[in-house]
Amino acid sequence: MRAAPGSRTVDELLEFGVVNLDKPAGPSAHQVSAWVRDLADVERAAHAGTLDPKVTGCLPTLLGDATRIAQVFLEGTKEYVAVLELHGRVPGDLEAIVGEFEGELYQKPPRKSAVSRRLRTRTVYDLDVLDQDGRQVLLGIRCESGTYVRKLCHDIGLAIGTGGHMGHLRRTATDPFDDRDLHTLHDFVDGLTWADEDGDEDLLREVVAPAERALTHIPRVTVADSAAAEIANGAPAYAPGVLEVSGPTDSPDAAPAEGDLVACYTADGSAVCLGTLVGDPDAERGEVVSLERVLV
Repeated sequence: MRAAPGSRTVDELLEFGVVNLDKPAGPSAHQVSAWVRDLADVERAAHAGTLDPKVTGCLPTLLGDATRIAQVFLEGTKEYVAVLELHGRVPGDLEAIVGEFEGELYQKPPRKSAVSRRLRTRTVYDLDVLDQDGRQVLLGIRCESGTYVRKLCHDIGLAIGTGGHMGHLRRTATDPFDDRDLHTLHDFVDGLTWADEDGDEDLLREVVAPAERALTHIPRVTVADSAAAEIANGAPAYAPGVLEVSGPTDSPDAAPAEGDLVACYTADGSAVCLGTLVGDPDAERGEVVSLERVLV
């Protein structure tokens, strides 16, 4: 089993950690994660949600064994700030037209995309006009994962009647991370250098968080150490070994429902596995969590 998150060495952090990276414009998300992998000298690194080369902002990057939890980013909410470039005069009812695009939308992925081009629905939870300068409109967007902002801007331009396209795009949040504690690649390099050459680990520990940080938005299941040892060998979590079930870190009283994705932890807060809640934790026997990814 791993040490508790707050007691890990730097090497242990790099083998099971996450960096809330501020992606620069230019490289692809895949290239950025490869740089992080090579700089940290670990076997694997994975980004949490693709960003196009020109797009900047929040790109959580998982290190080492933490790549096993990448699936937690497939769901959840994304937030962006986008520049809508209109091709004609901005109408007086701009905000009303933009507001019509809140809610469930039909979208077909663009030709240059990693998924099949089939019509699908995505939900835009909030869409606000933040500012305007000439034909440029600054939009704040909170939406479901998998929403194509470029397509959204194109469709808004058609609705306005002038046509339009997406200019600059920056991701400001992807559950459970946001832009309040972003770190650059330069921060990461400096942290590694100072820890290696000067023995000063403070910056690296600020930049690289324990991988459990990426799980704070999903429900928690605390298991006994004996149950954790069984889970490490591929067994599901059975009722006798379950100590507590609670909601995500920011709403622990929210009871998870059967079928929810959950993370199992030991009592000291070390992640053991990802799984699906399938049974009653208050029962005397029976399977409570079906395994999806073992993390130890």
